[in-house]
Amino acid sequence: MSDQVVTRFAPSPTGFLHIGGARTALFNWLYARGRGGKFLLRIEDTDRERSTPQATAAILQGMEWLGLDHDGDVISQFEGADRHAEVANQLLAQGKAYKCFSTQEEISAFREQARAEGKSTLFRSPWRDADPSTYPDAPFAIRIKAPQEGRTVIQDQVQGDVSIRNDQLDDMILLRSDGTPVYMLAVVVDDHDMGVTHVIRGDDHLNNAARQMMIYEAMGWPVPVWAHIPLIHGPDGKKLSKRHGALGAQEYQAMGYPAAGMRNYLTRLGWSHGDDEFFTDEQALEWFDLDGIGKSPARFDLKKLENLCGQHIAVSDDAALRQELEVYLAAAGLTPLTQTQSSDLERAMYCLKDRARTFPELIEKAHFVLTGRPIVPDEKAAKALVNVSDGILEELTPQLQNVSWSRNTLEEALNAFAEAKGVKFGKLAGPMRAALAGRTVTPSVFDMMLVLGKEETLARLSDAAN
Repeated sequence: MSDQVVTRFAPSPTGFLHIGGARTALFNWLYARGRGGKFLLRIEDTDRERSTPQATAAILQGMEWLGLDHDGDVISQFEGADRHAEVANQLLAQGKAYKCFSTQEEISAFREQARAEGKSTLFRSPWRDADPSTYPDAPFAIRIKAPQEGRTVIQDQVQGDVSIRNDQLDDMILLRSDGTPVYMLAVVVDDHDMGVTHVIRGDDHLNNAARQMMIYEAMGWPVPVWAHIPLIHGPDGKKLSKRHGALGAQEYQAMGYPAAGMRNYLTRLGWSHGDDEFFTDEQALEWFDLDGIGKSPARFDLKKLENLCGQHIAVSDDAALRQELEVYLAAAGLTPLTQTQSSDLERAMYCLKDRARTFPELIEKAHFVLTGRPIVPDEKAAKALVNVSDGILEELTPQLQNVSWSRNTLEEALNAFAEAKGVKFGKLAGPMRAALAGRTVTPSVFDMMLVLGKEETLARLSDAAN
């Protein structure tokens, strides 16, 4: 096996990129990228009835949003069918597999009888050691010869050593009677041919590992390092499902969660590095190891996700944040920003990104710079304007005409004006927020004035006073 770490993500293109699948992809990406290895992508599209190009596109888009770049071309499992069949026939020629002529009806009848008698329904083919001279002229499947004594031990980096009695393993079908390979064969052949050194996947595949090891060992191939990670549960402790809310990665993008925050949260979901909660991509790449993955299912917590996303928004580069916000608008099907709005938004970003947990919250805080005159106040802001003392905004406007437009001078001028009117500044700030933004929850009055500039600020105050 190569010294270079090679991981893979192998989703089935039958729907969106599930949030659990996104975490699996992320773990594989972190493990490979953090070690200078390769991260490969394989689409397991052998189920031709359920696999769709749209689902494949959704998976690729979800991975692109999360920033999980892969090496080389996307590999189609279906296109490797001839290679999979070649391996099955090679095992047949070596006597490590055999032709099974048992029909589906015979197998079903055996299982029904076994259930009725309270016996094991594990099918033992009568053709395993049959003389070829007795073979009928009929369709046949190719089955692997499973070991019948002893135990198979899965040495798992997360679950520890998992031992399975070999008499509990059936002679797994490799090729169906119509000549098509089964998924279990295809996975092993693809992983071997792709040079995969570490298989990091959900623990719902743990039992598959024992059966897949039969193929590795029969072919004399090195067995990859196994790491089966617990599934994600909802807040109620049950397997994450639609009843818990959004499931697809793209749904979270359209809801306005930043990719860096989602990466941080998903990395922390089932993996830990001491007590660290917030960390950068660089830290995750440096710290991530299989030893830090827990054995118990992680619980998806929307509040923790929002908290981490808010922290990532707060420390983001202004230009990069503006670009990601524009991608969010497109993903959510919302109206794109004009060139002027985009420029103004980036200029205002310094006073917007603090305490915004999602992009919708950021856009709401940015309303003052994204909207234009005349400012239409919402219901709460309209009340703030109605309640202001008569003429206070009208008196304020000329006071600001000759003030130099800097934070210190604006603070001095407004505080002096409030004192002269016999009110606290907070009493003045409410109507000013309403006049400048048409909202009651905004960045500070001073930040809005600085971003809007003198001319626009005075015009908005004058509009409100009139």
